[in-house]
Amino acid sequence: MKQDYDVLIVGGGLAGNCLALALQSSDLKIAIVEANTREQLHDSPAGDRALALANGSVRMLEALGIWPHAKAQATPIKQIHVSDQGHFGKTRLSAKKEGVDALGYVITARDLETVVADLVEQAGIEQIRPARVMGIAADDQFAHISLKQQDASLNLSAKLVVGADGGQSTIRKLLDIEQSITEYQQSAIVTTIKTDVAHDNTAYERFTAEGPLALLPIKQNYAVVWTRSTEEAEQLMMDSEEEFIASLHACFGYKLGQFSLAAPRRSFPLSLIRAQSMHSGRTVIIGNAVHQLHPVAGQGFNLGLRDVVQLAEIILETAQSGADIGAHPVLERYADQRKKDHDTVINFTDNVVKLFSNEWLSLAAARNAGLALLDSIPGAKKHLARYAMGLNTRMPNIGNRRRV
Repeated sequence: MKQDYDVLIVGGGLAGNCLALALQSSDLKIAIVEANTREQLHDSPAGDRALALANGSVRMLEALGIWPHAKAQATPIKQIHVSDQGHFGKTRLSAKKEGVDALGYVITARDLETVVADLVEQAGIEQIRPARVMGIAADDQFAHISLKQQDASLNLSAKLVVGADGGQSTIRKLLDIEQSITEYQQSAIVTTIKTDVAHDNTAYERFTAEGPLALLPIKQNYAVVWTRSTEEAEQLMMDSEEEFIASLHACFGYKLGQFSLAAPRRSFPLSLIRAQSMHSGRTVIIGNAVHQLHPVAGQGFNLGLRDVVQLAEIILETAQSGADIGAHPVLERYADQRKKDHDTVINFTDNVVKLFSNEWLSLAAARNAGLALLDSIPGAKKHLARYAMGLNTRMPNIGNRRRV
């Protein structure tokens, strides 16, 4: 039977395109399937969201040849200030004290997506778009995928199919991979604000009884990610601009002077969603197709990028040895390697949400004592800084294994 590709990547967003770039210097035949045109992706409101790139993620983007083209669009975070509204506990992290240029960077999803999409085109990686996946099946040798392109149908085969098609993953649904879902009964309001006081490359994370407020320096402004109860978020979205700004000041204060909106407000419900399996047949799912996190620690994209580079490393290693890149033991090895990182980040994020989103006296006292201790114990703060920078996990060796 004819083999069309070695790797067929479904999803032409950040995860899918980054994986293609990680594999493009090998002899593997790869292609990307995307349901939307590039213009549709570029114009999506989701492109406005701010991505907090951990220091470790920047290193991975450097290894993939992406960061030199994206750095000019990103704003470095040199300080992080963490506090709990109405309580004494606070802690501060500093890039200078950690001996790094930045703890992380902030960039809009659209800016990073544009850079990555440009690099995919420049590399001549085949793209099949717009095309929708209608079915998928696998045998002992290949995965078979059927596509719909306008009024035409297309049937393709590949050694391995990768589902990088986001939270509403068609691939995950076709494979009947179930999800575990925790509803937080919260929504995140995202926007951009101007401030009277320059941001000085400082990010703020303020915890409140209703949920966290993050202010992330981006270019000359601040990206806002404000978590509220579902009901309160609905009211804040209906409020006038003046009412919204007054509520934001009531939560944060006037440390940065007067706020003013620099972008529309958008709101989306928050859940913890995790696929119960990462692979089936000759197909593996990565990124948001596997996990969707609360934005409290800004770990979603960083975790997904580690999925990408870990999978690329295993594919390249397997191809180098002449083994079957879509075989069950290979995909099981990938899932085993990713499970610990997923468990750690998901549990950390979920616990932070539960710890800092209530006003039980005992928990409030414990968390504020903890923040105060973090600010005074160098070893504890260094551990937290390494976690924030994404340096607490093994860095995949993708940069040294590009040619198969």
